[in-house]
Amino acid sequence: MTVDLPRVLVERLRAIDWSDDSAAYEHANSRALLMREFLRRAAHWAQAYGVEKSWPFFDIAEHAAPEVPTPADVAAELEEVLTGLAPSSLKKTCRGAVRWAALRGAGGELPQGLPDDPYEPLLLMYERGGGYFVEEFIDLNGVMLRLGTVESNLSASPFLTLAPATLDALDAEGEITYFAKISEGYPRSSPRGIVRRRVDEGRTYDEAFTRNLRWEPTEYLRLYELGHNEIDHVGITEIEAAAFIESTTERLTGAR
Repeated sequence: MTVDLPRVLVERLRAIDWSDDSAAYEHANSRALLMREFLRRAAHWAQAYGVEKSWPFFDIAEHAAPEVPTPADVAAELEEVLTGLAPSSLKKTCRGAVRWAALRGAGGELPQGLPDDPYEPLLLMYERGGGYFVEEFIDLNGVMLRLGTVESNLSASPFLTLAPATLDALDAEGEITYFAKISEGYPRSSPRGIVRRRVDEGRTYDEAFTRNLRWEPTEYLRLYELGHNEIDHVGITEIEAAAFIESTTERLTGAR
C-alpha cells in the first residue's frame, strides 16, 4: 500500500495545538535545538540553489523540483489547517513541508550531500509547543534565538538526534551545564556517562543520566569538588549530551 506522504503531513499539522503555551515552555530547550537545526539545514539548501536571500523560511521543493506541485486536494486541506495562523513565514514553511513530502512521494532525484528531511526539525518543534514569531530575535514562546546569517548557520554543529525520548531528556528548567565522565578507554566521544548541573531559582541540582534512562540525583560533582576525583570529567555541549542519551537508549532498549 502506497503511503500518501503529503496527506500524512497535513494530518500531522492538523494535530498540532498551536496555542499550547505550557508545552512551549516545558520543551523550550529542545525547541531551541530543533529550530537551530532547521536553520542549519535550510542554509545548506539555500546555498545549493543560490537563494540565500530567501533563507530561512522558504519553499525548498520550489527550487529542488519545481515541476512537482502539491496535489490540489491536499493543498486545499492544508489551507484550512493554516487558517488563522501567524506569521506568514510559518504558513510558508508548512506549505513547503507538504510540498517537500509530495516531492519525496514522487521519488524525484535530489542533490547528494545535502541534509535529509530539511523540514523535520521544524515540524518536531511545532509539535512540541506550536510556532514562533520573528522580530529582532526568533521568539519561541519560552526562549529567544538569534537568527544569524546563512554563513553562520552553515558552520553550526549538526543536531541529528531527534528521537522524542532524547528531546524530552533535554528539557528541564534552569541553567544547565553538561559534563562527560571520561577515563582511559572512555573518551569524550564515548564517555562512561554524563551528568548535568542545573541551577534553577538559586538552587543547584546535580543529576546523572542513568541506566533507567532518566536523570537521577548524583553526588559525583560535589564529591569531585571535594577531591574524590578517580574519574575525571569534561564539559560538553547539549548536542553531545543528546548523542549519548540516544545511543544509550538504543543500546539498552534496542529501539531506533
